Amino acid sequence: MTDARTGLRALKKRQTREKISSEATRLFLERGFDHVTIADVAAAAEVAKMTVTNYFPRKEDLALDLAGVFVETPARTVRDRAPGESALAALRRAFLAAAAEQDPVIGFSGLPFARMITDSPALVARLREFHDAREKALARALVEETGAAGDDIRPRVAAALLGGVHRLLFEETLRLTLDGRANEEISRIVTGQAHTAFAALEPALGDYAVRPAR
Repeated sequence: MTDARTGLRALKKRQTREKISSEATRLFLERGFDHVTIADVAAAAEVAKMTVTNYFPRKEDLALDLAGVFVETPARTVRDRAPGESALAALRRAFLAAAAEQDPVIGFSGLPFARMITDSPALVARLREFHDAREKALARALVEETGAAGDDIRPRVAAALLGGVHRLLFEETLRLTLDGRANEEISRIVTGQAHTAFAALEPALGDYAVRPAR
């Protein structure tokens, strides 16, 4: 019975979070991010303002609901890389797969959502923070995976290079979306750009953080 109650509570929390996020996105797209308040979101989701802030401490996080996945995915990809695979190869493979799937996490958000982000200085600033957090998370993963000493700068250099490529490709996806390109075309263009960008890092990082064969 206890497990059942715990499961129901978790389900209710997830449903509440999803409803808040859904209503917030609807309002932001209708009115613009800067013209919607936390109180507006709470009223639309039929919850208290405190409930909204418990799930989303900052208003920007209501719009950028995939932030946790966005920040942690490259680090997780490195930790999960295959034996014999370098960090660069793993991240290239993961990005190309995401581009083929037109994954929202790498920027396939649709024109209305892309406009909402770029029209709001607050969201642009918050997205920049997420890019920075993602780079730092990747650097930590590289330290763990290579056993680097605390004063070894190589993990941070590698994370800066790899994070820079991911940031650039995200910005390109956003730019092409704002230009009115269809997702299929964006995927094709960004895939080509990704091949070029990751290849440029090959001389420096091709043999860095290679997982030992089992």
